[in-house]
Amino acid sequence: MLARNILPERNVKLYITEFDDFRRELIRRNWHKKLTNLTEGSIDVAIVKEFYANLYVPDDKFPKQVRVRGHLIKFDVDSLNTFLETPVVVEQGESLPCYSRFARLRPDPQELAARLCIPGRGFVLNAEGLLWKLLRKDLTTLAQTWSVLSYSNLAPTSHTSDLNLDRAKLVYRLVMKMNMNLGSLISGQISLIAQSNSSRLGFLALITALCKGQGVTSNSLSFESLNPTINLAYIKKNCWNLDDPSVTFPGIQKSKARRYEAPSTSAAPAPTPSTSAPSTSALPSPVAASILPGPSA
Repeated sequence: MLARNILPERNVKLYITEFDDFRRELIRRNWHKKLTNLTEGSIDVAIVKEFYANLYVPDDKFPKQVRVRGHLIKFDVDSLNTFLETPVVVEQGESLPCYSRFARLRPDPQELAARLCIPGRGFVLNAEGLLWKLLRKDLTTLAQTWSVLSYSNLAPTSHTSDLNLDRAKLVYRLVMKMNMNLGSLISGQISLIAQSNSSRLGFLALITALCKGQGVTSNSLSFESLNPTINLAYIKKNCWNLDDPSVTFPGIQKSKARRYEAPSTSAAPAPTPSTSAPSTSALPSPVAASILPGPSA
């Protein structure tokens, strides 16, 4: 247990009008309050490792509480939803959130691909002809952004290149704005990590905050930082699919950023784009919290 690697979470910091499809959905889900607004530089790895070490119980595959340095730490569904300020939303006449109802159905691969991939792309099949994965280069900008958040804050994994079928179903539910029980997802993931010998340790900042909230005292001299924040610059650099017709960013022309066209050796070098900063009057005002809803949110 003590030799296992760690996988810190990410924050999200976006201004009004910056990639609103993603930003507004975070707000609607209340994920902008705590899930993606964690304290930077606060991860106490010693506490996290002790949490997971004490949590391992061979006879209990899904424990929901653990003692850390004499303090009882609960991470059951209700405790997590209360801490994260993410109430469960269930549609009228239903007993489960839409996300949970969809999880019980057999997904349509064509529907998954149509929502997550750029036009004309879909699942890659394995040697047996079965669904294998969606390639990262085929994903839409929105699907790539949600997948990045899922890798660190929802279902931590170090396999972040492509989407297998299970991950594709998770990202699909996020893209389709299905209401979900966040506490249930995270509680189950924590239990799975504790019972696995291969998984990296996830939810580091969350576990540190849960423990300190119950009075666990830290004696560490140094703390780990979060993974790089998902902001507009990060999305443009790491998630923007230039072949995605549904997304454009103001001030950037796709034709100037073609992927596979090498310039002729006899051609003059292209002019360097201006790096002068725009007028401050044209910039949105910074927000105190990570995300601030727009006028119609």
